[in-house]
Parts: sequence; C-alpha cells; structure tokens
Amino acid sequence: MVDFLAYPIIVLSLLYAAWAMVAVVRDQNPREPFVIGAGVVELLLLIQMVVAFVAMIIGDGPSETALFVSYLLFAVLLLPVALFWALAEKSRWGTSVLVFAALVVPALVVRLQDIWEGVGGV
Repeated sequence: MVDFLAYPIIVLSLLYAAWAMVAVVRDQNPREPFVIGAGVVELLLLIQMVVAFVAMIIGDGPSETALFVSYLLFAVLLLPVALFWALAEKSRWGTSVLVFAALVVPALVVRLQDIWEGVGGV
C-alpha cells in the first residue's frame, strides 16, 4: 500500500464529502462538478489499486490477500455506484448518498493500510 497515494485519497474524499454536504444543506442536486470531483478521487483509487496489485505480484503484499482485495474492490466500486445513484435520484437524498460514500472511502483506505501492514482488526 502506498502512503503517498493513500493520504491524498483520504483528504480529497473528505473534502468531497464536505462539498456534497454543503450541497445537501442547500438542497442542490449533483451536477457535472460532482462527477469531476468523484472522478478525481476514483482516479487516485484506481492508481492505488494498480500499484497494490503490482506490489502483490512482485511479492510485497499483505498477509490476508483475499481480505485486502475485497476491501480494495469495494473502495474502488463504492464511489461510482453512489454517483450513479445520486444522479438518478433527483432530490437531496441522492446527494446525501454521495456524502455517505465519500465518508466511507477514507475509512476503507485506512483499513486497507492496516491490512497491508498486518495490523489486526477489532
């Protein structure tokens, strides 16, 4: 797991969540800027996924590979699914889905770091 990618993912995802929360409070539907913002976070997640898979192929991987891969795939798929849902739902609740997803992504990234480093779960 690459920390110099993980930290920007966490920060950008939290900023995206705050931006979406402002839109919820203002009762705004997600528009093109939300798609671009999600795309930036998603691009970093995809780069992190490729780097992690390459590291696992080389032999420097987590001890619990299946758990790591499942968390990684969920992290990569969460934001696009939430964005699709938010764009389909033409109310403030659609934007609320983006807030939730953008808050879950940093938690998943931190857990991915823990799994990679061999830190046990709760």
